[in-house]
Amino acid sequence: MASIYLIIYLMFLFLQSKLSLCSSFSSSPTLVLPLKIQVIPSPSRSLTKLSFHHNVSLTVSFSVGTPPQNVSMVIDTGSELSWFHCKKTPILKTTFDPLLSSSYSPIPCTSSTCKTQTKNFPIPVSCDSKKLCHTTLTYADFSSTEGNLAHETFHVGGSVVPGTVFGCMDQSSSIHEEDSKTTGLLGMNRGSLSFVSQMNFPKFSYCISDRDSSGVLLLGDSSLSWLKPLSYTPLIQITTPLPYFDRVAYTVQLEGIRVGTKVLPLPKSVFVPDHTGAGQTMIDSGTQFTYLLGPAYTALRNEFLEQTKTVLKVLDDSNYVFQQTMDLCYMVPINQANLPVLPSVGLMFGGAEMSVSGERLLYQVPNEVRAGNSIYCFTFGNSDLLGTEAYIIGHHHQHNMWVEFDLKNSRMGIASIRCDLASQKLGMSQ
Repeated sequence: MASIYLIIYLMFLFLQSKLSLCSSFSSSPTLVLPLKIQVIPSPSRSLTKLSFHHNVSLTVSFSVGTPPQNVSMVIDTGSELSWFHCKKTPILKTTFDPLLSSSYSPIPCTSSTCKTQTKNFPIPVSCDSKKLCHTTLTYADFSSTEGNLAHETFHVGGSVVPGTVFGCMDQSSSIHEEDSKTTGLLGMNRGSLSFVSQMNFPKFSYCISDRDSSGVLLLGDSSLSWLKPLSYTPLIQITTPLPYFDRVAYTVQLEGIRVGTKVLPLPKSVFVPDHTGAGQTMIDSGTQFTYLLGPAYTALRNEFLEQTKTVLKVLDDSNYVFQQTMDLCYMVPINQANLPVLPSVGLMFGGAEMSVSGERLLYQVPNEVRAGNSIYCFTFGNSDLLGTEAYIIGHHHQHNMWVEFDLKNSRMGIASIRCDLASQKLGMSQ
């Protein structure tokens, strides 16, 4: 395949956490699309730049259907099926109306797509009263959505991609109001029905800035001479189905955790999935923070607490747990301009290390004030409290880091970089 790449321009406002085409593509110039963050085709022939906005998740906006309708979708590397809201509600500003599109085609439950390509869905698909392929999707934040699978034409920049499989959802529930402000979700994992798989991209990467709430996403194979060499770690794949192992997630092997210069004294077995598949480590752009299984979380919490006891005042409230998973919080005077120097936390993989430092380690809880102090919570949570048997690395800890998913070579690469400068080098001014 000729070298191609799709650049999507992202912007994020970080509030509170969420949530096979056969034709080949010819070589063509870069395409820049709008992205928006909230609580998550072949390239065009000429460079296209669109405005963007953001909140807690990474969101892209483009057009779907014939004639085109505008949609906005949260980019989620932890999900497979892309979907839109297809029923108008008072909350949603934009929805997709299949009755207005001549290219909309619902998928019958007798089709091979419904029978075989949905095997990775957490809940098996069913056949509705109209004999259409019906699916229900649930997420870790207890939100859910359901509807029918369908084919539709995607318009990305100046290109048209017919026959893309997506979910036309008419029922949804969420505990986060912000989730309802986007039209849907763009599934980006390794499943056969994900956006990446259907578009047959061999590689994609992104870079999230912590300076201006913006970022860059590249879809496809590209070569950037100014980007320093990446450190790679293998993407783990298994063939045997296990009840708690997500085989289409971007799974890497966490080997250790470092706080400052000290590596936590944890056995390797703590980071290795057990016989049920519980304990895998997933890279998930649809999750804001990072979650560790109980033993690793406790060891990290205790060591970070020990190394910061002289510079931070702990919130002494055993009943306060931020987002039900983060029980290490601090009180910082409202008039204090900057946080003190904090020990970095390193997530150690085979061949690469993701270092989390500075303001990425603590999150100021909005509208929470105690005796003239703002409340800041440690940005690592306990997976046991989340109800998930896995390590999940969210996008908050990937700021100012080039993250590449090399699907062709089954590996993930990372490198530290100023993402606002990377944006400038790609010709994407603010």
